[in-house]
Amino acid sequence: MGFLKVIYNFKLLIPRFYCTKSKNTIMKYLNVAEKNDAAKNIAAILSRGNSNRREGFSPYNKIYEFSAQVFGENCQMVMTSVSGHLLNYEFVSTYRSWQSCNPVALFDAPVVKNCSKDYEKIKRTLEREIRSCQGLIIWTDCDREGENIGYEIIKVCTDIKPNLRIYRAKFSEITAASVFRALNTLGQPNKNISDAVDVRQELDLRTGAAFTRLQTLRLRQVFPQKLAEKLISYGSCQFPTLGFVVERYQAIEDFIAEPFWKIKMMHTLKELTTEFLWKRNRLFDKNACGAILDHCKETPLATVESVDSKPKSKWRPLPLDTVEMEKTISKKLKINAKDTMKIAERLYTQGFISYPRTETNIFPKELNLANLVEQQQNDPAWGPFARRVMTDGGPTPRQGKKSDQAHPPIHPTKYANNLAGNEKRVYEYIVRHFLACVHKDAQGFETTVNVDIAGEQFYAKGLIILEKNYLDVYIYEKWSGKEINNYEEGDTFNPTVLELSEGSTSPPKLLTEADLIALMEKHGIGTDATHAEHIDTIKSREYVGLQDIYFVPGTLGMGLVEGYNNIGLEVSLAKPILRADFEKDLKLICDGLKDPEVVRREQVAKYRAVFQTVAEKMRLIDESLANRLDDAPQAVQQLNDGGNDDYRPAMKCPKCGQDMTLRTKKDGSGKFISCTGYPGCKHAIWLPSIVKNVEITNESCPECGPDYKLLKFTFRPNPFPGDPNPNNLCIGGCDTNVLEVLSISVNNVVRANGSNNTTVIGNNQTVFNNSNNRDRQPTINPAPSHTFHQNNTVRNTAQNTPRNTFLMVPTPTAHNSTNTNQRDDIMCSCDQQAVMLTVKKDGPNKGRQFYKCGSGNCNFFLWDPDSSEANPGPSNTTQNQRGNGEIRCNCNVAAVMRTVNKEGPNKGRQFYCCSKIVDKCNFFKWADEDNDPNNSFHGGNDDHGGGGGGDNLNWSFRGKTSRGRGKKTTNRTTPYNRNQSTGTRKRKCGKCAQEGHTKPNCPN
Repeated sequence: MGFLKVIYNFKLLIPRFYCTKSKNTIMKYLNVAEKNDAAKNIAAILSRGNSNRREGFSPYNKIYEFSAQVFGENCQMVMTSVSGHLLNYEFVSTYRSWQSCNPVALFDAPVVKNCSKDYEKIKRTLEREIRSCQGLIIWTDCDREGENIGYEIIKVCTDIKPNLRIYRAKFSEITAASVFRALNTLGQPNKNISDAVDVRQELDLRTGAAFTRLQTLRLRQVFPQKLAEKLISYGSCQFPTLGFVVERYQAIEDFIAEPFWKIKMMHTLKELTTEFLWKRNRLFDKNACGAILDHCKETPLATVESVDSKPKSKWRPLPLDTVEMEKTISKKLKINAKDTMKIAERLYTQGFISYPRTETNIFPKELNLANLVEQQQNDPAWGPFARRVMTDGGPTPRQGKKSDQAHPPIHPTKYANNLAGNEKRVYEYIVRHFLACVHKDAQGFETTVNVDIAGEQFYAKGLIILEKNYLDVYIYEKWSGKEINNYEEGDTFNPTVLELSEGSTSPPKLLTEADLIALMEKHGIGTDATHAEHIDTIKSREYVGLQDIYFVPGTLGMGLVEGYNNIGLEVSLAKPILRADFEKDLKLICDGLKDPEVVRREQVAKYRAVFQTVAEKMRLIDESLANRLDDAPQAVQQLNDGGNDDYRPAMKCPKCGQDMTLRTKKDGSGKFISCTGYPGCKHAIWLPSIVKNVEITNESCPECGPDYKLLKFTFRPNPFPGDPNPNNLCIGGCDTNVLEVLSISVNNVVRANGSNNTTVIGNNQTVFNNSNNRDRQPTINPAPSHTFHQNNTVRNTAQNTPRNTFLMVPTPTAHNSTNTNQRDDIMCSCDQQAVMLTVKKDGPNKGRQFYKCGSGNCNFFLWDPDSSEANPGPSNTTQNQRGNGEIRCNCNVAAVMRTVNKEGPNKGRQFYCCSKIVDKCNFFKWADEDNDPNNSFHGGNDDHGGGGGGDNLNWSFRGKTSRGRGKKTTNRTTPYNRNQSTGTRKRKCGKCAQEGHTKPNCPN
């Protein structure tokens, strides 16, 4: 008893030991930032400089290890990074070739979000590191793109480890205070914001690819001398941006100057000249203006009617947002917007400034502005002004009205004295702007003098600067005083100058980059983060050029915009209206007020309608370009007529779950159904030559479900006598007769339960679900179930499968298998253990055991080596004739009687042959010799139709195309001879000596 008690107590200790161990297990988190510099600096802050660096698969994205507290517990932290977007949308391989389809089909073609080869190493690093972690913390930038990149990271990691704890760190600057605050206030990623980016990316891909292919393929042919090597791209933001430049240029081209006249009056007193302005400003009638001047000269005495003096302020700038930074730096520092954003991002990742992509111009109350000002006090250039701000009552910022609820205005986060070049200039601008906006407005005193001459009113303004205040540090603005003579009400004087001045109206100036950004912001084209990219694109495509600092459209850009405007669209693609509406919808998606799928469908429909109109009227674009390029357009046909005008999937791929579409063989000899996931999935269904034509209908199979469309087949000849030809049929497995005629294995059309590891939603978009444990797993669309009745036979056309037919029996499992003699050393082509089955159908192999793939994913077949034939091959008479007189062929089905119709000695004679239409055996027997066992022909199962001599008997199906690989039967008609035997021996395999197959098809 004492021994048993010790054993019992030991057992009680075991669970306690494991419970204690699990409680002490240290949680490990994978942390992922958007750039390597950000990961490096965040790791340095969280580890307080004690992180260990090691290499990842990508040499540009390092891994940093350290310890930190998460939710009050000590945890192991692994910090790494991506390099921007890890996954990008692209069309499935079927539609990537420019010649693969009519461009209009791209509005419905399936798209997938894949990792490009350039980022595969980064993806491998994430996959490796997440295996040893229990949690994931996203440290990407807190904007739309950053949120979407975060979900791409989540997708990669949850594919490897679904049950992860996932958190989002939210920060606006890489400083110790901000980073630790983000770690202590971890939240959840925002799916709405990520969805908005997905919708934008997909629409940009579809519209950009469709219009770019249309323009490039056509215009290269129309203008082979000028545009043969040009990529004539289109973008839904790119073209409205180009439209602004063209519109301003056309306004200058169309401008007609008009002369005008005005009265000029000046008064000089003690060497100080005061210029008075005419309140009428100017007149376009010289005679009228001259008459007024003559009237004034008749009584030229000027009388001062009033002198008004009041304080005048020049407002300090608002807190800095992205658009204002791009405009001012472009105008004052002559650094273009694209370079400005690159420099600002580097300063941000180094911790010198806050996040540079923001729409906010209001400082949050919790931001310690005084501390930021104090950091700048030691600089020799603006340090004295920073000290002045603190002594004059501290920072008092001017507040704007915009906030994106994500980031504060751009401001310096720490002092930097080791910068050079443009980085130093941009940093200096941000610091000076920050100090200016937190100080005081400039103060002045303005005096306005109003005088009257013969009833005509004139005025003069003077300005005295009292306090420059913010202008002392903000060197990018000037405010000059203007001195005038001292006047008092009632004074009179004779003007020194009173004369007629002539001038003319001037055209507007060409747009600068600052002007263009302002127009893009006003009309909602792009975002603060993408303005620079769109401007750079139209420059790189040579749609516009630069004259000094001004944008000038090129001939190609002018011709395209004029052509689109001439088409007469309700909303021209060169106008900002379409894109602006789309940007508003994206904002509603971010706010959770609109369904992203609804927005996607609506916008795709809008752009498809515009595309179809443009495609019909491309001639107008040809004419506009011909005028601008000074080249005669060549006559060309409409592109891709008769191509795939729309996208119609035939079914879902049983291997990967993506769409399968109808395609034409390279030699044009027939059709096949191919998976759109190629080359990742190479599954295809090859249709036999009996199919003359096939089309995909819009009608789904009522039995197989919406994933299977009815196909309109046209056969040669019709294998279903009595049915219409063409005929709408389903190949989803609901009618095995159709599969048999088309030589399609059921495994090629039906997805095995539980075998699908790939998820495709809608147009192959990966969708994440929020579950209670924060898992992010794709939602799976299950394939419809298929029921096969026991009287149906399933035929496999693989070479290593015997031609015998058998009933499908349930696949045995390890716990209920009745095949006690099953061997464990037989593996199928999937490298899985094969299962043993038994032939149940009546025939020569009834009761014989064989091995096949347990999951049905491959066509493996092998007769049981330890089993002999259950029913040894009978004589021809017993095999082909039953006791009731029924004649059966080698397939063990009832033979059919035919009559020879061809001219010759056997015309009118009846015979028996295989009743199958496709994949028939070569059984042949004359009807008047049915008692003679030697007068039947038993060919091997070589797939030839119509038994011995069948090709020249001229019966109704003689036109069938042969599918077999065996020897072709002779076309010569053999004269009837009762004493001559037409039978042959059953062929044997040259490899294993078994009957029923030949050496090339040997399964052994």
